[in-house]
Amino acid sequence: MSCLPSPLRSVWRVLANLGLYSLYGLCGLATAQSLPPAVEAALLRANLPRDAVTLLVVDAEGRQPPRLSHRTSVPVNPASVMKLVTTYAALDLLGPAFSWRTPVYIEGAVRDGTLYGNLYIRGLGDPKLVTERLWLLLRRVQGLGVRQIAGDIVLDRSAFELADTDPGSFDGEPLRPYNVAPDALLLSFKSVTMTFVPDRSIRTAQVQFEPTLAGVDMQTSVPLSNGNGDCGDYRAALKADFSDPTRIRFNGSYPAACAEKAWSVAYADPKSFATRAVEGLWRGMGGQLGGTVREGRVPTLGTGNGNGNGAGPDLLPEPVFEISSAPLAEIIRDINKYSNNVMAQQLFLTLSLAAPAPNGSRPAAGGPARATAEASRAVLRRWWLDRFGPEDVPVVDNGSGLSRQTLISAQGLGRMLQTAYRSPLMPDLMASLPLNGVDGTLRNRRTLPGSAHLKTGSLRDVTALAGYVHGASGRRYVLVAIANHPAAEAARPVFDALLEWTVRDR
Repeated sequence: MSCLPSPLRSVWRVLANLGLYSLYGLCGLATAQSLPPAVEAALLRANLPRDAVTLLVVDAEGRQPPRLSHRTSVPVNPASVMKLVTTYAALDLLGPAFSWRTPVYIEGAVRDGTLYGNLYIRGLGDPKLVTERLWLLLRRVQGLGVRQIAGDIVLDRSAFELADTDPGSFDGEPLRPYNVAPDALLLSFKSVTMTFVPDRSIRTAQVQFEPTLAGVDMQTSVPLSNGNGDCGDYRAALKADFSDPTRIRFNGSYPAACAEKAWSVAYADPKSFATRAVEGLWRGMGGQLGGTVREGRVPTLGTGNGNGNGAGPDLLPEPVFEISSAPLAEIIRDINKYSNNVMAQQLFLTLSLAAPAPNGSRPAAGGPARATAEASRAVLRRWWLDRFGPEDVPVVDNGSGLSRQTLISAQGLGRMLQTAYRSPLMPDLMASLPLNGVDGTLRNRRTLPGSAHLKTGSLRDVTALAGYVHGASGRRYVLVAIANHPAAEAARPVFDALLEWTVRDR
């Protein structure tokens, strides 16, 4: 099946032989294409109009006309499928081996186990600075012979210049970890994970908290409920109270039928999370602190380039050590497989912190560069124009797709996925996508397991799916399916029918 009428197919073949795969422009001239019968029937069952969906199935190599092209030039909200643009742009601009540094500075002398001065930790946007890695950072501080800090531990978050936001402004769910705002020093996703371990012999569930937050009273046990039914909605049964940032309480009980469960919530006072987490971990490791944990800036050496003329940015001293994140190729697996919004936004902001400038230069390593959302949008737009030209330029908000402003057309996204497929970065991008019926956000999708690597997206009024499908013939396809409609959730069976039709291409 093709979107091209016969007179245009010969024109397309000429362009294909020249390596010019501008098939979407030609498809815009084609007559309206009928949908596969199974897809049409699924739309009817879902009670969705045809103009609620945009659908594209095209050869990944770009050497054949599209098998299906329906409303592909219309800009639509892709939800988390937008992460495909962010992660591929980052792979292309930063390289798959790129990693984030978190430098540590010491001000003052260390004598007899005491640092007579301040310890500084500077965040540079690491998307996955979780508790285990923060522990290793502080353990390295202790490895310098520091057991007591006479001054303060100062957290430098200045690398990201961001306006304060209300975590509940998007959907009224401020305690959902997916609503956590980005941060130059993002520790443990600003979230607390509570693990409930039932002990039926004493009718109690122990509660373990990760990380431990200084100054927060955390209830460490909760009674088990009576009855031997199923586990049910254990979160509702706990009647948790997170309203006071200085205490976490449970006014209910833990169902006796439940096994061990873990529940993560965004901390109620995100501004104080980092200071509380660092102090709690430092003291938990046996470290002593004469001052406080506070926000601040690493003291600079002066202005200019060290020559006193005031030209250029202030320079930072050399850190005593720094820790590095996993490489970008590994980080984007968390972003795409599990649709991690804050990690995607961290990566998006990193584009204006670390991506090369148009002249090929990179930001100075010693200067206090700052990332902004506006600057990152400009970097991504410039990258799109350089790689794909002025057609189908996406409207980017925060890089994660957790937005009502983000827009992209299926043909634009399809063209990008074709380019990625033909690039040396294809294995890294494809490996980051959920494998249908196997892992990530597609683990429970049972339509032809293992047949496709696809990114999912879901918002109120939006359902989306895009990536690569492995046809039974051995050919690989790019698939883009997006529904924008008040009943978009009902489009999932439609997309399953489209996937099955794409796979059975013999």
